[in-house]
Amino acid sequence: MTRLWASFLLWALVAPVLANKARGEIAQLSVPAAQGSLAVSQASEPPKTVPAGSDPQALFMCGENALRIGNLDEAERCFRQVVAINDKVAGAYANLGVIYMRRKQWTQALAMLRKAERLAPKVAGIRLNIGLVYYRQNIFNSAIAPFESVVHDQPDSGQARYLLGLCYFFNERWADASKALEPLWGQQSSQLNYLYVLGIAAGKAGQHELEDRALSKLVEVGEDSPEFHLFMGKAYLNRQEYDKAVTELEAAAQGDPKLPFVHFNLGLAYKHKRDYGRAQAEFLQDAAVDSDVAFDYDELGSVYAIQQQEAEAEQNYRRALRIDPHLLSSRLGLAKIYQGQEKYEEALAELDAASKIDPNSYNVHFLRGQVLLRLGRKPEGQAELDNATRILNSSRAKRQQELDTESVPSPELRQEPQ
Repeated sequence: MTRLWASFLLWALVAPVLANKARGEIAQLSVPAAQGSLAVSQASEPPKTVPAGSDPQALFMCGENALRIGNLDEAERCFRQVVAINDKVAGAYANLGVIYMRRKQWTQALAMLRKAERLAPKVAGIRLNIGLVYYRQNIFNSAIAPFESVVHDQPDSGQARYLLGLCYFFNERWADASKALEPLWGQQSSQLNYLYVLGIAAGKAGQHELEDRALSKLVEVGEDSPEFHLFMGKAYLNRQEYDKAVTELEAAAQGDPKLPFVHFNLGLAYKHKRDYGRAQAEFLQDAAVDSDVAFDYDELGSVYAIQQQEAEAEQNYRRALRIDPHLLSSRLGLAKIYQGQEKYEEALAELDAASKIDPNSYNVHFLRGQVLLRLGRKPEGQAELDNATRILNSSRAKRQQELDTESVPSPELRQEPQ
């Protein structure tokens, strides 16, 4: 493969397409009832009293069976009775964490898993689930340490190693990402998403032999598949060649109409072509494939905002944030709507939340400065504008990345590996 072809596939593709969307298994823990945990907090309180003669081992087995068949309420009831009898049962806390993970109650899940970890620090499955709690909230930096600990203790854990490699990738630790991912070649080299991520990481780490090997295999595996057309469409999209992007993405959609993110990327292409009706239809179609992708609603919010349909824009930004509270673009979108409506307090609330997501965002500081000035808080407003200017001047690359209105969001990166 020529370096020119490698350059087209890798450097033009800002983000990989994880077309074979994977599920990271939540580890259901079976820690003997003799092992420990601490008292419950964070979630609802355990029963104050337990029927005399209750058998904690039988209750634990009841909870495991209920969890196995998906009866989360019954499983929670059983495990909470276990810890009411004996607050030293690590497995009960670990499985309560699993229950809250399945409900996407992340704060409660993390609280239970941390209790279990303190009592059973050698159980790798607990730490794997802690990593998954952070990963599924897109807090990739915090997921690194628990995944690293699992890989250290269990080097053959393919799931933990892959997730760790992706977290390094998201944090632009290219050499670490390629080092973590390369040992998975035997298991994953038939997967386009793996080959793409490995190729990107290796190329940016200067490991060109590994980069070329991954790219050559990607072309061989991809052939004329819908997934490969999706890769190529994404490449053209990032090169701002929107007609070519549409051609490739339409081919992908014809091959597999339910391919994750193909309609999302078609929506982006039509949005850039200013065909907002088609863009809206594609984002809605992608949401029909998977209703849990925040970026679909974020982009719908953007399309509605461009067309000055503010109520619809606000509704979709809010829906995006319910799925992913860390989505900066939706916070900024709401702030701009409220600023335009002269609802400055509401705008400021969104910008305060946005500043917690990215304290170094030029856009956040600049818009916040404008809103504060409108509220008559001139010293604070001017300080924010000065801060925005410092950020603007501190890094040309950072400035270009943030101010480039043509940048392409890539939710494909956030999907878990198989």
